[in-house]
Amino acid sequence: MHTPSTLAPMPNAHPLQASPSSPEARTPDWGPVVQASALLGARQSVDIEYKGQRYRLQTTKAGKLILTK
Repeated sequence: MHTPSTLAPMPNAHPLQASPSSPEARTPDWGPVVQASALLGARQSVDIEYKGQRYRLQTTKAGKLILTK
């Protein structure tokens, strides 16, 4: 019976860490942040119209967000 081996982490390495001079190290400029609670209020879902299309932003019981068309 073959037992799968586990990989040991590399010392001083982090999967999301990049050197300061690399493009991955720069913080993306995503623009202003809108809190989901500002859109949803006390509701579980809200409809959003964008370029003539209607989308629904809703929260799940687990507290996650879903955006559907």
